[in-house]
Amino acid sequence: MRSAVCPPKSALAFWAIAGRMGVMVRHGPFSLVLSVLILCALSGCVFRPADRHRAPARPAALPNNAMMRQCTAELTRMGAAFHVLPDKREPGGCSAINTVLLTGAGARITQLRATQCPLARNFVAWVKGPVQQAARDIYGQPVIRVDTLGSYACRQVRGIASASLSEHAFANAIDVGGFGLADGRRIAVLTGWNGSQQDAAFLRRIRKAACRQFQTVLSPDYNLAHRDHLHLDMGRGPYCR
Repeated sequence: MRSAVCPPKSALAFWAIAGRMGVMVRHGPFSLVLSVLILCALSGCVFRPADRHRAPARPAALPNNAMMRQCTAELTRMGAAFHVLPDKREPGGCSAINTVLLTGAGARITQLRATQCPLARNFVAWVKGPVQQAARDIYGQPVIRVDTLGSYACRQVRGIASASLSEHAFANAIDVGGFGLADGRRIAVLTGWNGSQQDAAFLRRIRKAACRQFQTVLSPDYNLAHRDHLHLDMGRGPYCR
């Protein structure tokens, strides 16, 4: 999708300039398109791709002891398995501040690294709520394992032409690659998104639920770089695809 950004000009100025140029503007659909194009040309429109990564960067998190006390208390109340990690800053602007290592949310969580506590809290709520409910409704059994592809990683955004740091660079994103069921079956995003009717329905249902839980949710529908996982973050948004 592309959007036009133009300096403001009054309609009166447009008609005056068009008249001086000898442009005859008639009524009708074609004339409306022509009018917009002329106005853009005269006023210096710049067509820009609609890209969430062009939004101003969010400042990195700052240590917040009060927030951490409240957040970790909520994780404990929710029955999550976790422990608090020390704050870390790395060259290049990356940081892992106010983070926990989450290992369980009513199901075992694999391969996570540092995760900002508010993100971990929302992730636990998503797994214990919509994910488990969808598994019981569709498969008749619970999820016992959530296979992630990690969280904190000091890197830029992948899959688009962008120099922005990823939310992973702030321990503010989790990538989910699949789910293990109680009977030993595994639902992988890579094969399940366009796989069986059950798997496709399950993955789309939990993505829809995630869009109410996180600021940004990216799935295989977003781009090729996300063909094998669901990206969940609490950064810029809301954005759901």
